[in-house]
Amino acid sequence: MTYGHMLETVRYEGAYPTRERAEQAVRNVLTALGRQLTGEVRAELTDRLPLEAALTLNTQLPDAEQLTGWAFVKDLATRTNATPATARWEAGTVLSVLARLAGPDLLHRLLDQLPDGWALLFGQAQLLRPQHAA
Repeated sequence: MTYGHMLETVRYEGAYPTRERAEQAVRNVLTALGRQLTGEVRAELTDRLPLEAALTLNTQLPDAEQLTGWAFVKDLATRTNATPATARWEAGTVLSVLARLAGPDLLHRLLDQLPDGWALLFGQAQLLRPQHAA
């Protein structure tokens, strides 16, 4: 997928009025996601993205502490001066396109690396992780 096709897909699926608004959503979400991913999963996702998107993802160093899905949405809202509902829509739209670019195997490993609450943002069912007895 080219970057232009990625933007058009986000514009259509997110019902954004312009390509520029879709590109802003892509930049916002990929920059925020770049603060959450590390290691091999980050590198593999970068390889599957169009160059412009990969560069945006890699502009941020990973944070020391990963956010839950809801905390990610709240952080995105704060950083972009948006409402939580708008940030949730933006995240869900962009991350569902990324899920298709990643493919099922990488997406599964990506979701294993992230705390709870991310699957829904990627358009996936949120499965409960087994609780280990103490």
